[in-house]
Amino acid sequence: MMKIHWKGIDENEVHLISDEDFLKRISSRNRKTLLKLKTNPRLKKFMEKVKMIKEKNPKKLIKTQVREAIIMPSWIGLVFGVHNGKEYKKVEITVNRIGKRLGDFAFTIGRVAHSGPGVGATRGSKFVPLK
Repeated sequence: MMKIHWKGIDENEVHLISDEDFLKRISSRNRKTLLKLKTNPRLKKFMEKVKMIKEKNPKKLIKTQVREAIIMPSWIGLVFGVHNGKEYKKVEITVNRIGKRLGDFAFTIGRVAHSGPGVGATRGSKFVPLK
């Protein structure tokens, strides 16, 4: 069986990584977001909420509209309901998702499949019998 690694760290040891080492291994944009928690009270409150829920009931679905939250290594195994503008999409945190944002896994737009033109949409459709 193949082992999963995240940036050179085995999947069994990822949740033990220190915050300083984690900050060194993520992109500069995500690092900047985590270092500026003081200026984003909404994100800071969400991070505290996740820590509290993880201690009490880690199986609980954590609903959130904070799409810009960076997925931390300590969140492995948690399940989030991320709002996409219409509904909450279920996002399970795995090793492959660490260091990315919650919003990356709950798409806000869907695929549009257009059908043929309706009756009255074109000049030729005037003469098409309905049934």
